[in-house]
Amino acid sequence: MGNDNVRSGYARIAATYAAQRDQFSSIRHLERFANLIHAGSKILDVGCGAGKPIDEYLVQHGYEVHCLDLSESMIELARSNVPEATFEIRDMSELKRGDYRVSGIVSMYAIFHTPRERHQQVLERFASFMPDGGALLITMGSTEWEGSEEFHGTEMYWSHFGAEANRKLVEGAGFRVVVDEIDSSADEAHQIIIATMA
Repeated sequence: MGNDNVRSGYARIAATYAAQRDQFSSIRHLERFANLIHAGSKILDVGCGAGKPIDEYLVQHGYEVHCLDLSESMIELARSNVPEATFEIRDMSELKRGDYRVSGIVSMYAIFHTPRERHQQVLERFASFMPDGGALLITMGSTEWEGSEEFHGTEMYWSHFGAEANRKLVEGAGFRVVVDEIDSSADEAHQIIIATMA
């Protein structure tokens, strides 16, 4: 269960999921995030998936983008879709303090695939990657839930707290929240948080 379930699930559905993902619903969040970071800065995308639209947008707007994903299948698609970025197969739950030095971090539709008891640690690791300040854009679950269910034809695992608890985790990691809203596009509800280093 957990990360092994997520890794094997995305290996089976990578191409199908990438083709069906809403390519436009994330753009307005990216625009607000990008306004907080100078063009040319380095951004880390944790849980990059197939690279579109997130990394494609960031590269096109002049950012240096390094992407992580635990799924080799997703990384292969992302390399093809956004060859200007750099990529690394890595599990976010295994990140170490200070592994990267960046000005911004994006993690869309990814943190909630990691067991929720690790979310605080993941966010603290993110904060350690921006010692000189920076901005964060993440998607969290909007209600408390943990378990597996059918997702694009495979079993997929989710684990998340509710919106209020998520905000406290972000603030507890040292961030100042500037946007906290529920995005209900694509008939799903996700908490969007944009934050800066406090």
